[in-house]
Amino acid sequence: MSPEKIILFDGICNLCNGLVKFIIRHDNKGEIRFAQLQSSFGEEFMKGHGLDPGDRNSVIYISGEQYFLRSAAILRILKDMGGGWRLLNGFIIVPRFIRDAVYDLVAKYRYRIFGKKESCMVPTPEIRERFLE
Repeated sequence: MSPEKIILFDGICNLCNGLVKFIIRHDNKGEIRFAQLQSSFGEEFMKGHGLDPGDRNSVIYISGEQYFLRSAAILRILKDMGGGWRLLNGFIIVPRFIRDAVYDLVAKYRYRIFGKKESCMVPTPEIRERFLE
């Protein structure tokens, strides 16, 4: 059985890795788990839900039986983290096509702006249990 809350992210993207590190620091309950889009779990999830496994431009957030893409994923993650972060979910009132246009613009230039790694992030032993293969 897979964990209830999982973030699928681009493992070579510095911005995405920064997001994961941010969530690890602020998810005090430790409920959110992680898998790279490039992992077997990530690829199987994408294929099983009719998503292109080669598309690395979207963060995917799985919460129970639902999943969220792009800006909806980010807003739902912040909501589920609780605390003051959930207030940012107020941006949900911005129409999705506008939120996703901004998301897509950042995704398009993220390697150029934030850089990328040669290989996927290797979690430290302290956080290893929060990552899926």
